[in-house]
Amino acid sequence: MKGVILAGGTGSRLSPFTRVINKHLLPVGQFPMIYWPILRLRDAGINEILIITNKKHINSFIKILGDGKELNVKLFYEIQINEGAGIADSLLGAKSFIDEEKFIAILGDNIFKDALTPYVQAFLQQEKGARVLLKEVKDLSRYGVPQLDDEKKRIKSIIEKPVHPPSSYCVTGIYLYDKSVFQFINAIHPSIRNEFEITDVNNLYAKENDLEFDILKGWWVDAGTHDSLYKASKYVNGEKTVEDDIN
Repeated sequence: MKGVILAGGTGSRLSPFTRVINKHLLPVGQFPMIYWPILRLRDAGINEILIITNKKHINSFIKILGDGKELNVKLFYEIQINEGAGIADSLLGAKSFIDEEKFIAILGDNIFKDALTPYVQAFLQQEKGARVLLKEVKDLSRYGVPQLDDEKKRIKSIIEKPVHPPSSYCVTGIYLYDKSVFQFINAIHPSIRNEFEITDVNNLYAKENDLEFDILKGWWVDAGTHDSLYKASKYVNGEKTVEDDIN
């Protein structure tokens, strides 16, 4: 099984730093942000990892990470041709790397505590389809929120930034897909934001009753803002716990 880390985007919410550096190279604790998803994949036995980023910053990634030898992985790189066209469009760049295999894709700004091993193993045992990781959060209006079928452990649909959330969970940027994902990406159309939305892809899996889920047990941060970047650093340094957020 292979891994894909999506590390493009403008990082506008982390300006002015991102005027000169890709957000995924900003420090989180003692490492650049991009190190954390790489280490989580490696610890789950996934050693071949593709990083997809924009043309402007790809040389910075290569300079810092090289071929991955220092981290005991094999790193490959791909440029997102249609910069700003969305997560699903970016994922198309992994098609030749993945070929016919199942794989896991992670947004490069997702920093989390859980080991990926049990989720990867569950997906490998899954006959077909996709699997996403969920996390219970307070502010559901910022995320895609799933309507769950708990009995079948399936997702019925995902609603983006809902006014009336159908559950208390958000869909994190951790996705496990079979080869059908590329057909689904080619079947969707740009959203009102003029992006190819990964939620639309996931909803096509849900329509086929092929979208399963697991729930992260430990902390999880989408480190795309100044506040969440600070929070991620406190988590990885052991200065903050999930209980701190609850209390």
